[in-house]
Amino acid sequence: MKSFYACLLFVFVGSTILHAQEIDTIPINTKGLDIKLKRSPLPSRMGNLQFKPVVISPMVVDAKVNYWKTRTSVGINVNQATFSNNWKGGGVNSIAVGGVVNYKAEYSKENYSYVSELILEYGKVKNKDQLQKKTRDRIFWDNKAAIQLSKNWYFFGSVNFESQFDSGFSYTRTKEGNEFPNLISKFMSPGYLTESFGFEYKPNKYFSTRIGTGSARQTFVLDTAIYLAKDANEPSKISKSQTKYGVDFGKKFKNELAFQIVSNFEKEVFTNTLLKARYQMFIPYDRALVNIDHRLDVSITSKLNRLMNVSLTGVGLFDRDTDPKIQGNQTLALGVMFVFPR
Repeated sequence: MKSFYACLLFVFVGSTILHAQEIDTIPINTKGLDIKLKRSPLPSRMGNLQFKPVVISPMVVDAKVNYWKTRTSVGINVNQATFSNNWKGGGVNSIAVGGVVNYKAEYSKENYSYVSELILEYGKVKNKDQLQKKTRDRIFWDNKAAIQLSKNWYFFGSVNFESQFDSGFSYTRTKEGNEFPNLISKFMSPGYLTESFGFEYKPNKYFSTRIGTGSARQTFVLDTAIYLAKDANEPSKISKSQTKYGVDFGKKFKNELAFQIVSNFEKEVFTNTLLKARYQMFIPYDRALVNIDHRLDVSITSKLNRLMNVSLTGVGLFDRDTDPKIQGNQTLALGVMFVFPR
């Protein structure tokens, strides 16, 4: 009997423990209940925080900010061909040499900027039994200062100069078939000096457009020999032109006031391939719109390796003071180019 009561007590205690565990696992919603936690009876102490000053020695950096950025490139190309006297395929011995120097300096500080670019080009070709001739000849120097007005707009003032190094000739043939040269241009005949001010739109680094509301251009013809032309068969027979490059015979220069637009584009369109273009429109105030001057210079330069490159350049010109028709030239060259700084 005692064993029966002991078993009954064991079962009752076990069921009570299980029931208590089931009740403890029931979640109780304490939202809205005023539950106050008792403060811990254990004492807690907080000591005073002590801060020790640390002496930091100032460092002086000996550095200067350079607001200038310069770039110089020098290119040389050579073309040569030689044939033996008994060469049956035909041809003529020739040699051609050309060179170009491009210097560009840029200054930028806060809202002020200044850009100066100098381009020098010269080249000649000599064929057997022929007179040597120029393949390229140009002096161009452009200077522009600007003050930033807004994000993309600037107020600018610019001065540029353009002429050539060597004398230029037109060639005719004598009765014997020999070449006869006539002088048509030389250094400062013509020469152009252009001053302009206005507003410039520059939305990014590779494109800009100048709107020169106040522009003046002086055209120089300092040598009167270009007004004279000799007959190939009768050199003593000389004809004289009354006007050359818009300058009347007997005068040294002509001044024109005009509205001018100049757009520049320079960007690496492909890897190691640079596209550079410059368009200029000159609208004289004192002449009809048919006398608007247009000039477009385009060059594509592709770098083959560290030194060698191939370049394609072209110029389109429409100026009634020089010729009533559109003029153009194109040059394809393979050569070496040195760029500083590297």
